[in-house]
Amino acid sequence: MEVNQAIMDLVGYALRTGLIENEDRVWAVNRLLDALHLSDWEEPATAQERPLEEILKDLLDWAVAQGIIEDGTTSRDLFDTELMGRLTPRPSQVRRTFFEKYAQSPEAATDWYYRLSQDTDYIRRYRIRRDMKWVTDTPYGQLDITINLSKPEKDPRAIAAAKSAPQSGYPKCQLCVENEGYAGRMNHPARQNHRVIPLTIDGQDWFFQYSPYVYYNEHCIVFNGQHVPMKINRSTFRKQLDFIKQFPHYFVGSNADLPIVGGSILSHDHFQGGRYTFAMERAPIEREVAIPGFDDVSAGIVKWPMSVIRLRCADDNHLIDCADKILGAWRSYTDEDACIYAYTDGEPHNTITPIARMRDGQFELDLVLRNNLTSEEYSLGIYHPHQELHHIKKENIGLIEVMGLAVLPARLKTELSDLADAIVEGRDLRSDEVLSKHADWAENLMRCHIFTRENVMDILQDEVGKVFATVLEHAGVYKCTEEGRAAFLRFIASLA
Repeated sequence: MEVNQAIMDLVGYALRTGLIENEDRVWAVNRLLDALHLSDWEEPATAQERPLEEILKDLLDWAVAQGIIEDGTTSRDLFDTELMGRLTPRPSQVRRTFFEKYAQSPEAATDWYYRLSQDTDYIRRYRIRRDMKWVTDTPYGQLDITINLSKPEKDPRAIAAAKSAPQSGYPKCQLCVENEGYAGRMNHPARQNHRVIPLTIDGQDWFFQYSPYVYYNEHCIVFNGQHVPMKINRSTFRKQLDFIKQFPHYFVGSNADLPIVGGSILSHDHFQGGRYTFAMERAPIEREVAIPGFDDVSAGIVKWPMSVIRLRCADDNHLIDCADKILGAWRSYTDEDACIYAYTDGEPHNTITPIARMRDGQFELDLVLRNNLTSEEYSLGIYHPHQELHHIKKENIGLIEVMGLAVLPARLKTELSDLADAIVEGRDLRSDEVLSKHADWAENLMRCHIFTRENVMDILQDEVGKVFATVLEHAGVYKCTEEGRAAFLRFIASLA
């Protein structure tokens, strides 16, 4: 593909998607010529309507051939983001249009902004489509299982370049507002095509954006304008309810604020939300409970493998008072018989993963009780996936998993495929350096199932989903047993 044709096709794409208007066409061509180190232009007869991935690949291949960039995933991502950034509307334009749409309805604003975030290639649709997704029936409902393939792994050249690159403290992290328009570097993604929306919640300046990796529909991130650490407190509940007042069609949740039970970024205060119904939201109340002093707040223990108290009330302030009471009590709660310790050697262990939504015109909060205690037997966490599950899931159980969506490592795509072949062919799993980690699990499955070439992958995927249900059971501080529920009710009784 001749480079001028690819430039024309990209400009045509920007026109079709509304990133630029016809009056911007010449300007857009010149912006792309500059990025590609070109000073001459011979316009092709027409722009060809092609997939964006194909157009960008042609431009990247050309740039590699000309020595403008190296041929590695990170270098290519940095450069195609620069190209798209040159066609992305300025932040002031994006914010003006967002709030014009918001005046029509919150849904109109988020619909437009989500589409923009995809059209600019900030959300790479073609990579998201590569993710593996399925659902598994469990005693807790249908769990969502994903193997995320859209987040690129660093290539060796990028790792080497990052080691030798000057260390930078700007932006302070990948959530900071200073990422908007940032050119990136070998150890920090480019964000020239990234735009954020300012919000005020609990009287503070926060911002709204979408996740570039989209683990579920309209997966958004709401983040503090200041680079301050995660902290679960009364203000957390106020911020969450302020957000869903402004966007009642979304849920919003926060990772816990302690290691092991928290998310991957604890250094920057943020929430995650979106327009998606998780299995936990669909889960019913298993047992209604009363919170003394809050007769107008309906409360109950949710039928879920993790330990969830669901609160609902029409009065958001009273709901916050109730949630804050539970949080304060849980922070200091110890029950040695249930292996729950609030502190050891002065180190706190109890916290909460809170999720807020609107339901039937009322405010609803799910408070997931968390504890990050470790032991000699469970050095990564007592309430964390235990060692026998690490062949499938070893990472922390954060907000998204808590709600019933497994985000499994990319390695499982190849490993499950290879495991399927090995099972059908009757190969020795224990002699395989990669597959040996799955041997105990697979040998047990072979005692329970008759595998064929046609059914092996369906069975493996279903069994992976069952493993994830067990992961959530391990992460629950109160087990779904008679003894576990009795211990849960002891905590509820302590609120009196």
